[in-house]
Amino acid sequence: MIDLSAAHMESFLEMMSAERGAANNTLLSYERDLEDAYSFLKQRGIKPTEAGSDDLRAYLAHLAQQGFKASSQARRLSALRQFYKFLYAEGLRTDDPTGILDAPKKARTLPKILSIDDVSKLIGQAEQEAAAGGDDPVARLRMHALIELLYATGMRVSELVSLPASVLAQNGRFLVIKGKGNKERLVPLSHAAVRAMQAYGEAMARDNAARKTPPTESPWLFPSVGKAGYLPRQVFARDLKSLAARAGIRVAAISPHVLRHAFASHLLANGADLRAVQELLGHSDISTTQIYTHVLEERLHQLVQNHHPLAKQAKKQD
Repeated sequence: MIDLSAAHMESFLEMMSAERGAANNTLLSYERDLEDAYSFLKQRGIKPTEAGSDDLRAYLAHLAQQGFKASSQARRLSALRQFYKFLYAEGLRTDDPTGILDAPKKARTLPKILSIDDVSKLIGQAEQEAAAGGDDPVARLRMHALIELLYATGMRVSELVSLPASVLAQNGRFLVIKGKGNKERLVPLSHAAVRAMQAYGEAMARDNAARKTPPTESPWLFPSVGKAGYLPRQVFARDLKSLAARAGIRVAAISPHVLRHAFASHLLANGADLRAVQELLGHSDISTTQIYTHVLEERLHQLVQNHHPLAKQAKKQD
């Protein structure tokens, strides 16, 4: 007897090649994925051409039980979607059983962060180099100011490098930051960030005054000769990695965005409210901030273990 399911799969692959120009590797991938689903359904006594949504849902559950990652499950489901759309278009089925299936949810990757100790090393290295001066003291003071501001506020790197020079004239310990969608938010500054920013601003003023032909006054706090007029974020990221190497921190673990993550995670670990962190980061939706809830969960776990009477009793028994 002719295996109609196998024949339909072959026709599907021919269509993908002839009409959609699928590459050979893509066709082989589709073939492997469909054969795997076919094998599973055959064991259940079901022909692929007659499988229902529950049968295919059971197949996806089987993949999960076998330890397949969500991305691999999603790829298999994509192959099945294409196949059943083909059967429907050819009039070989009156429905598409994949239409109501949800794609497996991929686990959200936790943000990379630095420990408080590593951040202290990084800031300490920048402060030490700024105090030492060297061939380009303004550049060293600039790096110290950049690091202090970034860790004190959790700004996006694009917000940081494009700060206006007018912030130097502000009194007090708050900055108004213009973020995504030109939305403004108020962020507090640490004493260290204020001092670093002022030291950098004073050095810039002295440097400009000492030149025979002072440069045109820039509207930016961190000016550059580039097209944008302010320090390119790629240059800051490169210099940050160089600073991390001198501080003895693994270079692969550092970036401006990692410092933003560190700001948020360290606040939450020390008792900050998630809503407050949302405001400080400039997230319009709290679901974006919730990537840091693993920090809250760990803190709550420690809170229960250290303060719940039953937990204390269990420790004594151990």
